[in-house]
Amino acid sequence: MRVALHTEVRADRVAAYEAAHREVPAALTAAIRAAGATSWTIWRSGTHLFHLLECEDYARLLAALERLPVNVAWQARMADLLDVAHDYSRDGAGAGLPVVWELP
Repeated sequence: MRVALHTEVRADRVAAYEAAHREVPAALTAAIRAAGATSWTIWRSGTHLFHLLECEDYARLLAALERLPVNVAWQARMADLLDVAHDYSRDGAGAGLPVVWELP
């Protein structure tokens, strides 16, 4: 399945956000893959961040990562950089952007 998400980086933290993503811990990327993600891309327009991830089951992915120490540490780091954060709770599974149109 594909899931599109929207988050927002703090205007004064854009450079730090991008720097952090050049150094995503290998343990975190391994955990994301182990949780079922096959790809995850983030685009930025100003302070708006648009994520597209592909995974087997988004709710299961969130459940696998929610309390995983490497993800908890990463989310704490991101909380300092974001105005609108990604929700790793059970409620977060419904936070995907709705599809409006898709080229058939």
